[in-house]
Amino acid sequence: MTRLSVHRESHLVQRVGWMRAAVLGANDGIVSTASLVVGVAAAGSSKQAVLVAGVAGLVAGAMSMAAGEYVSVSSQSDTEKADLARETAELAGDPEAERRELAGIYESRGLEPALARQVAEQMMAHDALGAHARDELGISEVMMARPIQAAVTSAATFAVGAALPLVAVVLAPVGVVTPVVAVTTLAALALLGLAGARTGGAAALRPVVRVVFWGAVALAVTAGIGALFGVAV
Repeated sequence: MTRLSVHRESHLVQRVGWMRAAVLGANDGIVSTASLVVGVAAAGSSKQAVLVAGVAGLVAGAMSMAAGEYVSVSSQSDTEKADLARETAELAGDPEAERRELAGIYESRGLEPALARQVAEQMMAHDALGAHARDELGISEVMMARPIQAAVTSAATFAVGAALPLVAVVLAPVGVVTPVVAVTTLAALALLGLAGARTGGAAALRPVVRVVFWGAVALAVTAGIGALFGVAV
C-alpha cells in the first residue's frame, strides 16, 4: 500500500503580516526623515543642523513606529482573543447549535446539506474552536495579529530607511544637500517599491510609481515650507 505524501506549499500571503510592517516602516523612515532634512536644509540651515534634525527624526520616528504598531496590533489581538473566548463559551454551552452553524457556513459555500453536516461534524471532532475561528470568525494562524513582531519590524525598518537620507546628507557637498537627498530618496523609494512588489509576487510598476509619487510630493511640500518660512541658522 502506497503512503500518500503531504504536499506543503508556501504561499505569499504567509508573509503579509511582517511584510506590511516592514514596507510601512521603511517607507515612513525614508519619506519622513528625508522630508524633514529637505525642509530644514531649504530653510537655510547649516549642514550640521540638518544632520542633527535628521538623527532626531530617526530616533523619534522609530520609537513612534514601534509604539504605534504595538498599540494598534495589540487592539486587533485583544479583539481576536475576545472573539475566541466567546466562541469557546458557545461551544461549551451548545455544541449542537455550533455544529449547525458551521454546517450552514459550509453549505453557503457550495456543499450539499448532508455533506456540509458531515464535514462540520468531522471538523468539530478534530478541532472545534479552530474550525469556528477559521471559518466563522476568519481568524487563521497566517493572519493572526502579532504585536511584538509588528513593532520590532516597523521600528527596525524605519531606522534603516531613515538612515539613507542621513548618509546622503553626510556625503553631499555643502550647498547641494537638498538635491542630493531628494535624488537619493526617490531612488531608495523606487527600490523599496520594487522589493515590496517582488516579495509579494505582484507586478512592479504600480508599487514603484505609487511610492515615488507620494515621496516626491512630500519632499516638494516640505522644501517649499522650509524655503518660505525658514531662516538661516
